[in-house]
Amino acid sequence: MLWNKNYQEFDPVVSSVTTKVKGVALTQLPGLGEVLWDVVDYCGPAQERNSFFVVTNVIVTKNQKQGKCAEGLLKVGREDRVCQTDKDCSRGAWDQYSHGVQTGTCVKFDMRRKTCEVSAWCPVETRRKPPRPALLAVAENFTVLIKNNIRFPAFNYVRRNILPKMNEAYLKGCRREEDALCPIFRLGDIVHQAKENFTQLAVEGGVIGIQINWDCNLDRLMERCLPKYSFRRLDEKESNRTLYPGLNFRFARYHSENGVEMRTLYKAFGIRFDIMVFGKAGKFSFIQIIVYIGSTLSYYALTTIFIDWLIGTSCYRVEARQNYSERKVESVQDKQQCILSISFVDEGHLRLVRRSLKKSLQNVRTMSVVPRMETNGSQLRATLGLLQQVVTPSSPPDLNRGSKHSLRPGGPAWCACGGCSSAPLRQEELCCRRSRGPCITSSPLFGPLVLSRPLLEAALLYRDPLCDQVGTSTAALRHCAYEQYVSWRVGVPPDDSHPVVPRCCVDRIREEFPSQDGEYQGLGPR
Repeated sequence: MLWNKNYQEFDPVVSSVTTKVKGVALTQLPGLGEVLWDVVDYCGPAQERNSFFVVTNVIVTKNQKQGKCAEGLLKVGREDRVCQTDKDCSRGAWDQYSHGVQTGTCVKFDMRRKTCEVSAWCPVETRRKPPRPALLAVAENFTVLIKNNIRFPAFNYVRRNILPKMNEAYLKGCRREEDALCPIFRLGDIVHQAKENFTQLAVEGGVIGIQINWDCNLDRLMERCLPKYSFRRLDEKESNRTLYPGLNFRFARYHSENGVEMRTLYKAFGIRFDIMVFGKAGKFSFIQIIVYIGSTLSYYALTTIFIDWLIGTSCYRVEARQNYSERKVESVQDKQQCILSISFVDEGHLRLVRRSLKKSLQNVRTMSVVPRMETNGSQLRATLGLLQQVVTPSSPPDLNRGSKHSLRPGGPAWCACGGCSSAPLRQEELCCRRSRGPCITSSPLFGPLVLSRPLLEAALLYRDPLCDQVGTSTAALRHCAYEQYVSWRVGVPPDDSHPVVPRCCVDRIREEFPSQDGEYQGLGPR
């Protein structure tokens, strides 16, 4: 965040550029002699926005006037403009490579060749390649003053590259090699910093880019807004790899001799300097830092998703994946949406249902079915061992005799065993069976395992060896009987579930161990 300044709001630069080139050159032009070049001659009017052009080489065609003359030998593909007779020339013909319009006559071009005659500015331009070395190579020492004004509208911030401390005396004496902020550049230095050779570039011309970068920090404690200059060549510099190498254009200077209009044609080669301004300004924004922190924190959530996916792949053993899954999530029981586990005597598994206050528990839709997990039996074996000591030999439990509990005629509609009474709450309407059949209270094991007082007292003493109310507390025996039934028929209930004792078993246990005041709390989950 600090390195990339993501705590700031940014605004792109709005820029304008003007230039002023200085320098004079005295050259020897073929056919013209000495010619003085100043800024008007080698720059002329601005051709494009944010750029300037400097002539470095020329091809001169002197004293042209309108008339008829032989066409120049300029190749178009593989065919020359050479003719043998007038039949080889077409009157009025021309193309983009012509110097004029053909008259239909074949005339002598030199001692060996003839070309079609044209109506044009005569004599036509015949030289194709520029002079080497460049005629205005001295332009290397010309200078240019670049004035760059910028603005950041979002912050209403205005600045220019000629800083307030730069007065007239400073601009007259500043040098780029001594001061990187000096806005006056020597053309040779610009080309050199673009990693080019000015002497070679001046022959055919080219395009050099001057890049000005404004990277501004507008925060008060760290305010800094200064330009940085860099240079590079923008066009293809390999002449043998381009069809039209370099950069050139033509212009003419007109004059009259004896009332005849004449001109001198110049094919000018030179360097165009394109000035490109980039930049942005940043300023502290509370909204931006909040957005950045929020978006960064959202990436950390992906870490959890990735780790969950990785552990779920084959990179980890099954035991490790299962252990991770069990420890990752801690289940919290919702008392309003309590999960109940039900065991029917005519089924070998447990049903998990949600407690409902509107539907009979016997008819509530099952959420899932899970296998029944048996207890280790250690507590049951201990209580049975105690039972053998406390029960007299004359009164052993009779395992071959069923329960004496009689079936209730006209029982509730949800009852399948015929031994259930009406329940005060919907959540207590549960039978021991799913389909019609004998009640579990008629099993020979129900009495000895659930209702046997010596066994229940032994179980209570096993949990609390110093309990002094084992023989007198009917409520303790009753609740112990409930637990004995759960351990017998449900085993170990699944996590976050509450086992439910069927209504027929509840009635039978309450008959054996009744409450003195006739009030019962019920067996709903607490």
